Amino acid sequence: MLPETFKEAKGFLLDLNGVFYVANRTLPGAQAAIAALRNSGLPYRYVTNNTTQSTQSMSTSLQAMGLAIDPSEIVTAAYAAVLHLRQLGSPKIYPLVTEDAKQDFSEFTWSDTDADVIVVGDIGDDWNYRLMNRAFRLMMKGAQLMALHRGKYWQWEAGLQLDIGAFVAGLEYATDQTAVVVGKPNPAFYYQVLEELGLPAAAVVMIGDDIEADVQGAQSVGMKAVMVKTGKYRPHLVAQAGITPDGEMTHIGAIADWLTTAQTT
Repeated sequence: MLPETFKEAKGFLLDLNGVFYVANRTLPGAQAAIAALRNSGLPYRYVTNNTTQSTQSMSTSLQAMGLAIDPSEIVTAAYAAVLHLRQLGSPKIYPLVTEDAKQDFSEFTWSDTDADVIVVGDIGDDWNYRLMNRAFRLMMKGAQLMALHRGKYWQWEAGLQLDIGAFVAGLEYATDQTAVVVGKPNPAFYYQVLEELGLPAAAVVMIGDDIEADVQGAQSVGMKAVMVKTGKYRPHLVAQAGITPDGEMTHIGAIADWLTTAQTT
């Protein structure tokens, strides 16, 4: 099935967490896939909704795991947020993100009392009523809610973990507002990356472990999308979603095999 899906591919977008690694553990074929992509001559980007680290820190962590990925190859939801904030005229923000992730928003003025935009990312166990109530009060004063993404869950060593979508939904419910979501599966996110690659959607294949953010998001803009059966992948959850990937692969190493074969034929 992979050769049929990849046959017309002129470029690739690839998720990171759950595809190349989980926690601090690399997944089968990850290093081979990275090397094959780099040697292929095809344009590609690693696209991630990971909002716990700045882009630079993310690259450093990946390289420490033996995954040779440069910051310039990574497109994050935070990057999409920065572009959107610039379009809004660089408003005052309340960055509800980790201390490390705040580095990506250093060009903006921060305030937890009179912000124009609340930027919500994943802060893990630091979520509490005080922070939620502070965001709620800012929104009731007119602040806009910007979610880096609204994922339902993600994969960690201990299993599936609740993602920020639940907190975003709670703030939406309490304030009767709808968040602006800037990361995957927002079509604008994908269009931005396609513009960087200089390729039309039909020529690019997305590979990920999230049936909604990766597969449905990519398909919504005309890309092919392949589901990798690692990370958060669960057969019953994919079936429940009612979304059909254009292909499936056991692990990311399969792309290395395909690229190597393609180069020799």
